[in-house]
Amino acid sequence: MSVQVSTSAATMTIDPANSAIQAVDVNIYYGSFQAVRDINLNIERQKITALIGPSGCGKSTVLRAFNRMNDLVPTARTEGQILFHGKNIYDTDVDAVEVRRRIGMVFQKPNPFPKSIYENVAWGARINGFRGNMDDLVEESLRGAALWDEVKDKLKESGYSLSGGQQQRLCIARAIAIKPDIILMDEPCSALDPIATLRIEDLMRELAEQYTIIIVTHNMQQAARVADYTAFFMVDDSRTGHLVEYGVSEQIFTNPKDKRTEDYITGRFG
Repeated sequence: MSVQVSTSAATMTIDPANSAIQAVDVNIYYGSFQAVRDINLNIERQKITALIGPSGCGKSTVLRAFNRMNDLVPTARTEGQILFHGKNIYDTDVDAVEVRRRIGMVFQKPNPFPKSIYENVAWGARINGFRGNMDDLVEESLRGAALWDEVKDKLKESGYSLSGGQQQRLCIARAIAIKPDIILMDEPCSALDPIATLRIEDLMRELAEQYTIIIVTHNMQQAARVADYTAFFMVDDSRTGHLVEYGVSEQIFTNPKDKRTEDYITGRFG
């Protein structure tokens, strides 16, 4: 049975069977400063959702709320609910480490460990108690990140020996090796050249066949190319971010319902 949730941005029809994760009335603070207010988002399973908007509008703050990365900031405080499999991940009985295992993260700049290519992929699985065939898992993960053919003969070499685009795909392989449900990507192409960017975009489309992907990007063309859904954020006079509009990407980019969305997409502000 689907239900409707009214938000400041829209009324969303939610089918629980297709929902990967939901933000319900989420407010996030850093000390006394409110970074985002009244965020309601339903992220659909095995789709790519892009978060766009001007700098400082809270995109990355919202993204990091989905796997409790904001907990690592001492002054951060999150109110509301993030529902994952029907459970609020901010409940006191929820293990944040387990949340981050189920909801992986790929950062803005490639950040391979100072280890071999093989160990970069194997490390997370090993510390999470993987007991299967590690060689098979490493190969499977590198294939899943479209990197296996490029590195299969140099698995003992340092991850730092790879190009920037290859390092980012290595970080994606590391993320999928622990079998997450959701992969968060915080501007994963901002440090890459156009060719490497297209490789990552192609990879995202392939990964979406198995994983739910949420991406923060400043590149609206990228969001229009790869995302099934797009959420547009902006800031109010108090510098607090809020959700303006959320919908199917084609509609957001060709027929936005809110004039502020249209103004941003057409370059009139931001």
